[in-house]
Formats: sequence, structure tokens, C-alpha cells
Amino acid sequence: MRTVLAVVALLPALAMAGGSNYTIVPGVSSPSGKVSEWAVPTPRFARDPAAAPDGRIYIAVMHGNKLARFDPATRQFEEWDLPEGTRPHGLVVDEKGTVWMTGHGNGTLLEIPFADGKPVRMTAHKTPSGGTPHTIIFDGREALWFTNQGADKVTRYERASGRMTEFDSRDGPYGLAMDKSGNVWFCQASGQRVGRIDAKTGKVTEIDFGKGSLPRRIAAAPDDTLWVARYGDGKLTHIDARSGKIIKSYEMPAGPSGNPYAVTVDGAGKVWANEIGTDTVTLFDPASEKFRVFDLPTKNEGIRKMVVDAKGRLWYMGSHSGKLGVVE
Repeated sequence: MRTVLAVVALLPALAMAGGSNYTIVPGVSSPSGKVSEWAVPTPRFARDPAAAPDGRIYIAVMHGNKLARFDPATRQFEEWDLPEGTRPHGLVVDEKGTVWMTGHGNGTLLEIPFADGKPVRMTAHKTPSGGTPHTIIFDGREALWFTNQGADKVTRYERASGRMTEFDSRDGPYGLAMDKSGNVWFCQASGQRVGRIDAKTGKVTEIDFGKGSLPRRIAAAPDDTLWVARYGDGKLTHIDARSGKIIKSYEMPAGPSGNPYAVTVDGAGKVWANEIGTDTVTLFDPASEKFRVFDLPTKNEGIRKMVVDAKGRLWYMGSHSGKLGVVE
């Protein structure tokens, strides 16, 4: 581990929001099978939707260098230009309504507070190692965590002080999640491991998933377990956060050709995962160990991130199709 600034105690979140978003507590998903989609105004590799406390959905438009927002009530979009070169990758909305985005193009963490529905300012915080900041979560208390794929780091940013602390990784850290004890878990996308940063010591340990697994995303469940989508071999893996050991791995419906990518968990512990190779999303019930498969209306969607909102609806962004979708 290398720290740029003094390592502070990594406190656990006040409330377990779970899934792939750490501000909104996800509702319970009871989908009828209805799928709706809307075209994003600037469909230039839009990605990584995040639900805000007011129910609106924010989207990072990576190649278009914009922040987009969708209002489910009016079904209308708004967009804002970002500082030149940001090329945003991930984003999250904190409890104050501030949007935090990873600047994949310029090695920054972008802070965008809002007032009266509009951005107040856009402040770019440079990361110590530069690189390509990637996926981001909020711990529900005071810190933002994000992976930095190009620099092989996982970074903690403290809102109050503005301090950043970096932890060493390898093989392109990608998706990440936090367990109930405040330990941070992250996937090593080009390797076959999932890493863990200990909340008390800052020590980094790893779980080897085996050759060809290529874990992409990881999500936390209400029972203090974690779920990992394995892009390389078509599996969904369940991890016990307390012991740090794999509980079980499940073959997803489409197998290795499905290339599971995004994963998130609802308020009851049911697991949503997409199969990017077959344009499907699945809902897995750990109690019955059965998958329910939903075919998407558009081919070549290219989903890379999904989130469950407070009503239990699954929101996804098709980076290839340029469409925001919801399963309800």
C-alpha cells in the first residue's frame, strides 16, 4: 500500500445503501417485465447511471463530455457541458444532491453542487497519480471512493478536508463496493482477482477467482455479502464479507458467451446482473437460486452499469445504443 497523505480510520457507512449506489437505499424489485427506454440527447457513449435523492437519474456522457439528467416524472432530459478533457466515467450523487464524477480523461474527481436544479460550479480535484479514474461510490458518511484504472490505485477522498489517500492495486481496478464494516472491495478487471482494503489497517488483500474469470463489477447486499459479475467465464460469485471467502459461484443463463458485466442488489438481497453479449438482464433470487431473464428491446445495448432506485426499479444505460432504460 502507498499512501499519498496520512491514512485515517476508514469508518463504516452510517446506513447500508448497498447495491452499486451508496446514497439511495434500494427498494425491493418485483418486476412485471415492463421495459422502457429513452434516447439520451447526446448518445456519445453515455454510461453509469446514478439515482439521486430526489428520484432523478444522472448519467455520465463519456465521449460527449457532458453530465445528463433524466426526470422519470416528466420523462425529460437536461444536459450540461463539463470542463474540457474530463471524459467522465462514473458518477454518484451524495445526500446533499452534489454530483461527483470521475474524470477518466484528465485524472480528476469532479465536484458539482446543485442549487434550484442547476449546477452551482464545477470543481476538478486532481488525483495524486493522475491516471484514469473509473468507478465511484459514496460511503454514506463523508468519503468518496473511486478506482483509478490507469494508475492501478484505489483512492479515498474526504469531503471535509479534500485529502486523497491512494491504495495500491494491479490489473486495472474497476468496479468497487463497500461492506457493512467499511471495508472496500474492488475488481481487478484484467486479472482474476477481487481486492479488499481493510477498514482498520488499510491493508490490501486479494481473492483469486481463477484464470479467465475477468471480474468486472461488484455489489454489496443487505446481509453483508457481496456479488461479483465475471465477464470472462459467465458466472456470478457470492462472497462472505466477514470471512473474505467465496460462498458459491453460479453459472449465468447465457454462460460464458453472455459476458456478465454490471451487477447491483435490491433491498431484499435479490441480484440484478446483465449479460452484455446477449442483450439481457437477469434477476437472481439467492433463496431459490433461480434466474429470471429479461430480453431488452434494443440490440447491442452495451450496458456497463445498473442501479436500483428507491422504488425497486432497475435503471441501466446502453452505452452502445445511447438509450436509458428501466425495468419495472
